[in-house]
Formats: sequence, structure tokens, C-alpha cells
Amino acid sequence: MPEQRPRKQIHLAAHFPGVNHHTVWTDPASGSQIDFDSFVHLARTAERGLFDFFFLAEGLRLREHRDRIHDLDVVGRPDTFTVLNALVAVTTHLGLAGTINTTFNEPFELARQFASLDHLSGGRAAWNAVTSSDAFTGENFRRGGYLDHAKRYTRAHEVVDATRALWDNWPADTLVIDRERGVFARPVTPVHFSSEQFEIDGPFVLPRGPQGYPVQIQAGDSDEGREFAAAKADVIFSAHGELADGQRFYRDVKDRLARYGRDRDDLKILPAAGFVLGDTTAEAHERAHHIRRQQVTPQTAIAFLEQVWGRDLSAYDPDGPLPDIDPAEDVNITRGRVRHAKDPRAIADAWRAKAAAEHLSIRELIIATTARQQFVGTPREVAVEIDRYVQSDAADGFVLVPYLTPTGLDEFVDKVVPELQSLGSFRTAYTGPTLRHHLGLRHPHDSSPANDSTGQSRHGTEGVRAS
Repeated sequence: MPEQRPRKQIHLAAHFPGVNHHTVWTDPASGSQIDFDSFVHLARTAERGLFDFFFLAEGLRLREHRDRIHDLDVVGRPDTFTVLNALVAVTTHLGLAGTINTTFNEPFELARQFASLDHLSGGRAAWNAVTSSDAFTGENFRRGGYLDHAKRYTRAHEVVDATRALWDNWPADTLVIDRERGVFARPVTPVHFSSEQFEIDGPFVLPRGPQGYPVQIQAGDSDEGREFAAAKADVIFSAHGELADGQRFYRDVKDRLARYGRDRDDLKILPAAGFVLGDTTAEAHERAHHIRRQQVTPQTAIAFLEQVWGRDLSAYDPDGPLPDIDPAEDVNITRGRVRHAKDPRAIADAWRAKAAAEHLSIRELIIATTARQQFVGTPREVAVEIDRYVQSDAADGFVLVPYLTPTGLDEFVDKVVPELQSLGSFRTAYTGPTLRHHLGLRHPHDSSPANDSTGQSRHGTEGVRAS
């Protein structure tokens, strides 16, 4: 009989639900998106649930739709590093991941900021490196929008290479402690990094962090993005939620790792997912239906339609049929969003076909086409389904995005995590001090992985239970 594969351990992260159309800010239970207490509550809940990391998005410019600020952006967007560094003081084991742009930031400053976070947190820092070719966002920066779309990943590769060169500038044995003479450093060779974008001369200002490099996260789904992830990322934040799509994406990205001398376990694939729980299956689905209608209000449905049509469609009834006019040639009605319609006519044709086949109104269509992967059911059903995705290689885990700020994760931690533990697929204690330990990733300067396939530390670190 063939040898049975050990049960894969599920990795979970918590995304602060901040500013997107999945957030139900009108719900009476919704709290502030900028008060520090909101960040603290979600982070502590994730740590209580033994999650791998807390994930914070970034906003470099307020989004505009028809020259008005997007409704969820009016609350503002706090600085990522400020929030994560503050969370260091109120968490103990939870990883702290920030989305920081490679297009408009300089490698030296990024290297210093992430090295500082990694030192202050004891090795819990992670960087979701994103790109932007958006001139609208670039207007807030010296370089403006000059960077061609085709060059965004060229610059991203150079930024990551440059930051790693700076982090590597201090070997592990650079610092020497002498009880009589004090602390001093052996000579450090200055960094000389030269590329199309950068000319950097060191030495760097900080010793190497506890993780060597902060955990590298990547979120792009294009072929360039997948290749970037295979070459440099430790985690890929995927948009592929359905089982078959997830398996294809998983196989494609994992198969690319070998050409960079990496093992399949060196990269974790974590799609974004929502969840809705109920005491019965029927109750959960009824609740999910109500939440989706809260997320996609009549006004939101028209706004999404306008993003594709590039026209003012405010005169159309959200509960009526799609417009019979074609999209505008230049779709520029929304600025600052990541998701832009690359081929509005093709999307409009596909939406018309779907609406006709399923007899959908505008709002019903937007509800159907903008939903992310969602696990709906009783706590046991949701746990079993999450486990099925992971054991069948559609994912290594999920980045959970609750619909309420900041209490939306509480129910999952209280009810689903125990079910995952009963399946034998989720930790009952933290088994190491750093985020790389949580994720089972090797130290970048060590050929041996941090954890084995069951998620147990190979370093002999005593297990630490979450409070």
C-alpha cells in the first residue's frame, strides 16, 4: 500500500477588514476602522485563536468614484508601520504583516522599517510587497506616475533584492559582547548595490533581524506575479477560492519553485476567504444572504456597474435590468482602486449573458460576481470544508476577512478553531517564537526548514499556549 501523507496543518491569518466592499460598516455592531482599540481587538482575537499572523492593508491615496471619495475611505487610513509597531506591545506570538508598496518607497527606508519591526517583535514581521503603475496614486510621490506598467515587477524585484542586501550586511556574528570592554562590532563591509533603479552604499544601520528576512508575502495573480512569488515570496495571498481553481493555481505556482532551487514547502498559498456561521446549515445560509445584501447596497451595485461601463448610471434601477448601452471607450470613472476593468466590453458581454441566463437584476448580478470565497455553515461544517481545501492541495490555509470591524473574528475563534483542532489539522499551541516557526518556513540562511510537515518545531522550542 502507498504510504499515506501526513495530515497537513492549516495556516490561518486575520485580515483587518478596513476599507473594502466586504465590510458592513452600517451594521450596528460595526466599530471604528481607525481607533487603536479596533486593531487591538482583532489582533488579540487572532492570537487567542493561535493564528499565524495579522494582516494589514495599505492606502496611499483615497479612492475616488465620479470625483467623490469612496464612502469607506472617508474614515481615513492609518500608517501601516505605526499600527504594527504599536501592536507589538499588546501581542506576544502573533505575526504582524504589512502591505507596503515597492513602487513609491525606497529600499533603504523599507529595510530599516521592517528590520526595526522584526527586532521589536522578536521575529514576527512580514511584508506584503505590492506594486503600482497608477499615476493617480503616484501624484502623492516625488516619482509621480512615471513608472511604466511593464516595469513595476522589475522595480519590485530590485527593491526586494536591495533590502535583502542591506539586511545581509550584518553577519550573524557581527556583534561581540565583552563584559569588560562593552559591546562593539566587527568591521562590516559596506553594501554596494547597483541596479537600473538604485545605487546604494552601506553599511546598513541595524543588525540582522531574528528571522534573517521578514516573511515575504506577495499578492499578484498575473504570470509576472506568480513568477515573482516563486522566486522570492514565502506566502502568496491568492484570490483563487473555488476548489478546482485553487488546485490549478496551487499546482502552477508550486511547480515553479524548483527552478529557483526551492522546495514546495518554501511557499505557502493562502487565499482570502470570508465565513458565515449558524446553528444550522439553513440558518447560516440565510444569514449569509442577508450579509451579502448589506455588503452590496443598491448604491454599491450601481457604483460597481459604473466602474465597468465608465458612465454615470445613477438613473438606472438597481433592481432592474442591465443597461442596453455599451461601456465607454475610456473607463476612468473610478480612480485608486486595484481592480480595474481591462476589457470593459468583454466584461459587459459576460455579465449580460449571466444576467439573462439566471434572470438577475443589476444588484443580484453584482452580488453574484463580486463575492469572494466564503465558507458558510455550522462551525463543524466550516471546519470540515476548510480542512478539505487544505488536504486536497487547493490551499495551505486561508486569510480570513471578517465582515465586521473589529469583532467579526470572535465567533470563528470561539467555535471553528476547536473543530479544526479536533480534526487534528490545527495547532493547540504555538511551537516557536517567530512567524517563520508558525508557518513552517526555513530560516533564509539555514538549509533546514523551521518545522516538519506536521507543524512541530525542529528546534526544540517549548510549546507556548495562547492565553
